[in-house]
Amino acid sequence: MALVGYARVSTTDQDLTHQIEVLAAAGCLKIFSEKISGTKKEGRQAFDECLDYLRDGDTLVVTRIDRLSRSLRDLKNLVYDFEQQNIKLRATEQAIDTASASGKAFLDMLGVFAEFETNLRQERQREGIAQAKQQGKYKGRKPTARAKTVEVIELVRAGFTRDSVAKQLNIGKASVYRILKTYRLQNPDDILPGERSARKIATLLIELRVENNTKYVRGKSKVRTDIENEWNWSFDMEKPDPKGNDYILRVPYETEQELDEMVDELNRDAAYAAEMRYCSVELDVVHQETGKIWN
Repeated sequence: MALVGYARVSTTDQDLTHQIEVLAAAGCLKIFSEKISGTKKEGRQAFDECLDYLRDGDTLVVTRIDRLSRSLRDLKNLVYDFEQQNIKLRATEQAIDTASASGKAFLDMLGVFAEFETNLRQERQREGIAQAKQQGKYKGRKPTARAKTVEVIELVRAGFTRDSVAKQLNIGKASVYRILKTYRLQNPDDILPGERSARKIATLLIELRVENNTKYVRGKSKVRTDIENEWNWSFDMEKPDPKGNDYILRVPYETEQELDEMVDELNRDAAYAAEMRYCSVELDVVHQETGKIWN
């Protein structure tokens, strides 16, 4: 149940003395401090050490919450992680203490403002793209995995394995299989090399649970739809109960390691889809043929 302090200033010519004195007066026996910008998470060694030091029941004390991050989204994710680990957050110069009822309300409102920040950023991005197009300066986004369809087919036809194609094009193996699935549906008579090889099909029984991170965010139905669309496009997917949480995916693979990597990619893609709408997901995956479990 320790009080742990964190102090930060943005430049080397600023002084940490005041923050450290305030944190010590608040009862912090352990204080981490550094001189670095809070606009990005990388390179903040003292902050990373502070997070590693915190334990269940501890309270992180700062003078102001902008000492933790300049991004509402990053701050919201951090506070959510604290909540899961039973770590409290307190700001000495602001009315913020997540151990109190008002502090819990702060957690909920943080999610709202974080979503507002994301929407505002997206709106500005759209306005910038529209302006750039008018000026003839917009070049579009970098090619995605789907945009590399021709390259994938050419490499497979040249005899490259699915694994080597993914590495050469710097895309996930699941993306390679998605592209090949679409190609097979559009060209059923064209048998590509390896189509009748040692490739096997794993039947994966998946339970997908999606939750909103706060009561003010209602994104979980959209998250589920996003994940279902991605799975349906990538693999042979069934949903026995349209209103349920259970799915059946038939996933092509050659080795057990490749199957493990595919399941890991399913988890990472689902987590990313949830994060974009301020939700969380959990997947329980069972390999029907062998009984192997991933969770």
